[in-house]
Amino acid sequence: MVIACLFMAGCVGILVCAFNPSLTAKLAEKIEGSSGSSKEEPGGQPPDNPAQSPSPDDTDSVQQPGNAIYTDPVQPGVNAGWMNGRGGSAYEQPGQKPVSAPDGFGHLMGFEPVRGDEEQILDEEADNLVSVLAPGDTGSEYTFDAEYYPYYAMLQPAMQQLYKQIYANASAFNVTFTPVITASVGQVKNVFEAVTNDHPELFWLEMGYSCKYLQSGSCVEITLNYNEAYDSYNAALRQFGQAADAVLAGARALGSDLEKERYVHDALMQITDYDLNARMNQSAYSALVNGKSVCAGYARAFQYLMQQLGIPCYYCTGTAGEDHAWNIVKLGNTYYNVDVTWDDTDPATYDYFNKSDAAFASTHARTGLSVYLPACTDNSQSAAGGPSTEIGELINQTPATPLRWPYDSNTYTDPSDMTEDQLKKENLLKAGITADQVRENMADYYEECKRLLVKAGTGDKSFDTVIPESLWSTVEKAYSSGEYWKGYVEEALKELKVENFVVQLQAQRLGGGYYRIYHNVVTY
Repeated sequence: MVIACLFMAGCVGILVCAFNPSLTAKLAEKIEGSSGSSKEEPGGQPPDNPAQSPSPDDTDSVQQPGNAIYTDPVQPGVNAGWMNGRGGSAYEQPGQKPVSAPDGFGHLMGFEPVRGDEEQILDEEADNLVSVLAPGDTGSEYTFDAEYYPYYAMLQPAMQQLYKQIYANASAFNVTFTPVITASVGQVKNVFEAVTNDHPELFWLEMGYSCKYLQSGSCVEITLNYNEAYDSYNAALRQFGQAADAVLAGARALGSDLEKERYVHDALMQITDYDLNARMNQSAYSALVNGKSVCAGYARAFQYLMQQLGIPCYYCTGTAGEDHAWNIVKLGNTYYNVDVTWDDTDPATYDYFNKSDAAFASTHARTGLSVYLPACTDNSQSAAGGPSTEIGELINQTPATPLRWPYDSNTYTDPSDMTEDQLKKENLLKAGITADQVRENMADYYEECKRLLVKAGTGDKSFDTVIPESLWSTVEKAYSSGEYWKGYVEEALKELKVENFVVQLQAQRLGGGYYRIYHNVVTY
């Protein structure tokens, strides 16, 4: 796990997500809601960002972004100029596709492109289909905001009608229907890809579908394929909503979008293990509920959580030597690449967090509809720095290295002239604390945390402790390795008679070599 330390006006903010290992099992009924969509709020609609129809000045012109040496053909039915007037620049593909992943990352793939099982039928059979089948739910009443659903905005108006129909039928768990418009096999594939790329909440929808078409090429029947969640979708919806809300509860307590993004990034690395054989591994459900997934599951889970926080985040597909998926997130007016899967290494990193296309060019190249997503041109919000107006110098980049603060000789006596007791009193005075407030070792720290956690009770609570600087690296390692769980959480949860726990730490520099650690917890 990564613990990021940020020095902000004398306060070191340490963002830590720590989850009960059984988080993916039965969660408390306290958290209600699901990812099911209503016609008024389609597809996990971002809070305070109502869906809108595409801008009337979106054009139907088609152009290939960038001046790439290799290109994907312009997709039929795609409006490549959808970003016109939206402030984003076009993605420029790197001059050469990555032929292999960096050492140690070659196995961290697993994305499966959309696949269509097409079958040509005779006109007579099509006539029979029309008499038996219906369009199902056309979804005509839905609208989607391009800020949050870019793949919808990429489609030309006729294809958007089909998008709404596929989305509506998938939301209603309908299996087979006739398309509401005339669409070719290729157009159906594009639209299906657009729906799955925009809507991670449709976790029961497989990446494959079936299409029956005429000799003319027109599709006359679409059949959606569902995974195992379809068999018990009410329970699956509840579990998915609870698992997502457990992460969102901590993220929503933070201030900036960057802090929320970092929290979600770290949380996913805590609760998800990479497993190529994971069940439902193309879905957000596999990462959030099952706790095992591949790049597609990581990326869809990240996308869903960011959408719920009202932060535009897109599912991006391409190649990293093999088929791969990652995310593009929008902070302010700028877009950034994020690859949570490749950050979830041992130890975890921020090497692929909020990077530009240029920084990704040697390892990641977009393909398919993702080439029409906005370009990522800035690294200023990366984990190593952040916006200079909000976050200053990053300290303690290596968790194993303790923090050391310079001694202020202008204000305090030179420590070389003081006895140990005098120096301790001077430092306590500088920190504005008393000796009995300090927990000098891990045993005392754990004992105090357990006492305060039990005293706080269940729900959304907080407590704080004070430790010396010399103990900091040990505390940090305990949260990085998970040792803290047996240190105090396990026994506290037994006394509270609950199973699940989330903690966010914020450490304040008191001076004198002491830190006050604020524990913001959700226990249920």
